[in-house]
Amino acid sequence: MQTEHRTLLASAIVLATGVLWGFYWLPVRALGEMGLAGAWGTAAITAATVLLLSPLAVRHRRQLARTQPVALISVALGGAAFALYSIGFVYGRVAIIILLWFLSPVWSTLIGRYLMGWPTPRLRIVAIVLGLAGLAVMLGADGELPLPRGAGEWMSLIGGILWSFSTTGIRTKSTITALPAAFIFALGAASTALVLAPMLEPLPTLTSHQIVTMTGLALLTGGLWWGLTLVALMWATLRLEPARVSILLMTEVLVGAVSAALFADETLTGVEMTGGAIVLLAGVLEVLPVRTPRAA
Repeated sequence: MQTEHRTLLASAIVLATGVLWGFYWLPVRALGEMGLAGAWGTAAITAATVLLLSPLAVRHRRQLARTQPVALISVALGGAAFALYSIGFVYGRVAIIILLWFLSPVWSTLIGRYLMGWPTPRLRIVAIVLGLAGLAVMLGADGELPLPRGAGEWMSLIGGILWSFSTTGIRTKSTITALPAAFIFALGAASTALVLAPMLEPLPTLTSHQIVTMTGLALLTGGLWWGLTLVALMWATLRLEPARVSILLMTEVLVGAVSAALFADETLTGVEMTGGAIVLLAGVLEVLPVRTPRAA
């Protein structure tokens, strides 16, 4: 009974995380409208997260000191990937940005096969083909070459690829626990956003009232999305099958698309929705259990 209760709680946490991240674009764009254009909004959010998690990092400093550099870099790289994903919402349509990110299982399979030498079951190969086909349909909906358009779509695509490298490194090298991992994750994201911010937009000039308002929103966003939900998600994923986690997180696509249509008047064409559905189908196939050959 206790195990069932824990599984139900973990599933609810993952589902809530997907729903919340479907609304994440709202505070990012709100900060942009307040004056933190480009990557400056993401820099503020992630810097606030680093500030909030610093006491926990100090508490776990011995574990961080014992952790292999490769593991720390892998976690920080995941933060960098999320930073690109976050910045992408400023420059691209919400649903397309999210769908491009959800191609990451395809990249993970390719990395596992060609860089790590892991076996690739046939179902995974089908998922790769479907994922790439969905990408081509989605990005070529207007009859042009099926390539990302604009900085936002490129950032989401590159972020998804970096996330795949990060998760591969975490899977093979990391033993770090959730709280210090969240700090390193946020540190990698903040560093990336601060490097990109002046390249994309000039440093904004703000009034004291704007600074106070933006600081409050950045702390709320960083604490809720980058702090609480990620730590809770790390706790939940240890107690659920990977397939269930991945499928529950796909609520982010639905919530993001619907919220963008309602609050930003962003809608997808029929061809784009078809391509997006193929991408999601590829994601489902990627996490389905596969048979492993029995040893001779």
